[in-house]
Amino acid sequence: MEAKFKRLKRELQCEGHITKYYKDTIELPDGNTAIYDFVGHNGAAAAIGVRNDGKLLMVRQYRNALDRFTLEIPAGGLEPNEPTINAAARELEEETGYKCGKIEKLITIRTTVAFCNEKIDIYLATDLKETQQHLDDGEYVDVKAYDLDELISMIYDGVIEDSKTIAAIMAYKVKCGLSHK
Repeated sequence: MEAKFKRLKRELQCEGHITKYYKDTIELPDGNTAIYDFVGHNGAAAAIGVRNDGKLLMVRQYRNALDRFTLEIPAGGLEPNEPTINAAARELEEETGYKCGKIEKLITIRTTVAFCNEKIDIYLATDLKETQQHLDDGEYVDVKAYDLDELISMIYDGVIEDSKTIAAIMAYKVKCGLSHK
């Protein structure tokens, strides 16, 4: 038998640019109550772009939460009512300057299930044509292309720690039946 949890109350504590922070009052299976933190997120989409030469496109950008630069796949939040496939293609072109001719769903992840509902649909983008970056104000992104083996080594060496990027690279490896040396 599955334990029963019941949300009794959800109170907005703070609203930010991309998230809302709530305090939830939850009734536990034993009848007691507990306070849970909940971060509401509108969702995101990402794309792992693979050039015709087999190299994967990555973006290097500053991340305030870590106070450092990270190496990631292109990603971004959803516009109201925007399908994730459109958002993934849009973010790929905006951040890397490559438009995809083909895009297909690769994997869906939930980034932080303990306290946040963020969902990211990750797509595989191929048949890339170079265009130009269209960065948002205040966005500074360097684009680099890597071999799959280089990226997998960077994951195991702790250089790449971003969960969506790790999930995308490993899913791509499995989908394509590629092996790490």
